[in-house]
Amino acid sequence: MLAEIDTLQKNAIEAINAASDLKDLEDLRVRFLGRKSRIRQLLSLVGTTPPAERPALGQATGTCRKAIEASLKARQITLQEAADHGASFDLSLPGRRPRLGKSHPLSQIADELTEILQEMGFTVADGPEVEDEYHNFDALNTPSDHPARDIHDTFYLTDGRLLRTHTSTVQIRYMENNAPPLRIIAPGRCYRRDTVDATHHYAFHQIEGLYVDEKVSLADLKGTLETLARRLLGNDTRVRLRPHFFPFTEPSIEYDFSSSLKNTGWLEIGGAGMVDPAVFEAVGYDPERYSGFAFGFGIDRIAIIRYGIDDIRLFLENDLRFIHQF
Repeated sequence: MLAEIDTLQKNAIEAINAASDLKDLEDLRVRFLGRKSRIRQLLSLVGTTPPAERPALGQATGTCRKAIEASLKARQITLQEAADHGASFDLSLPGRRPRLGKSHPLSQIADELTEILQEMGFTVADGPEVEDEYHNFDALNTPSDHPARDIHDTFYLTDGRLLRTHTSTVQIRYMENNAPPLRIIAPGRCYRRDTVDATHHYAFHQIEGLYVDEKVSLADLKGTLETLARRLLGNDTRVRLRPHFFPFTEPSIEYDFSSSLKNTGWLEIGGAGMVDPAVFEAVGYDPERYSGFAFGFGIDRIAIIRYGIDDIRLFLENDLRFIHQF
């Protein structure tokens, strides 16, 4: 009987290792360990054998059962892994082209502007989008009764802070911690309480530049804007300066670009001017020694001109059909 048990174990393990799928393996489990299996019959005979033979028969039968169970478990793991892999990878299916990401048009323009201005000697500075009134208004020589400080124009938070209305706040923070000479740009998102329509949005993107040194003049500003315009819209692009007023620059200008390549005519781009001495005094600079210019414009505005987009709201709708066109 011991020889029979040894043969049963050997045959069972060979059959289990040869099982081709989980169904065959289940059939073998029933065959070798089921209620009508030979191993169950041998276990029931242990109690009827002579006492002298009983220990050897019981030990051999138990060892055989455990060996079959271990073999079944190992083969089940192997077959299950093969089944899972086969379910997720079908060699007969055609290949799938991976979906590649694409930079947002505003990011493309911002990167291009940053690269152009860096080549002109500017470095990138950054600052918080949640600001205080001092850095957003007071340090920029904006009086307390200025319309921009009204709750109808600016997003105020419950703790008295606000969402920055321009990236000029970055210029103030940078000047507070750095001595002249300096030449920086500050790209980023801004917020104002504008009614959303095809040309206005409560969230928009700006890039502002600041150059401070001894003997900086309005001619330096004009040369910077002309170089930037021609790099963006073509060598035939013209720049027009118009008198204006900003509380943080004196004199102040607005500037327009005109490009025959883009067939734009004169387009208002942004504002600029020589930094007001009051701003220098707020950050601890000597206005008798240093002068500088600042300029700023909307990244959204440049993207609209470059790509011929007729609705600013498209930039923030996250529609992949729109983004993939650029």
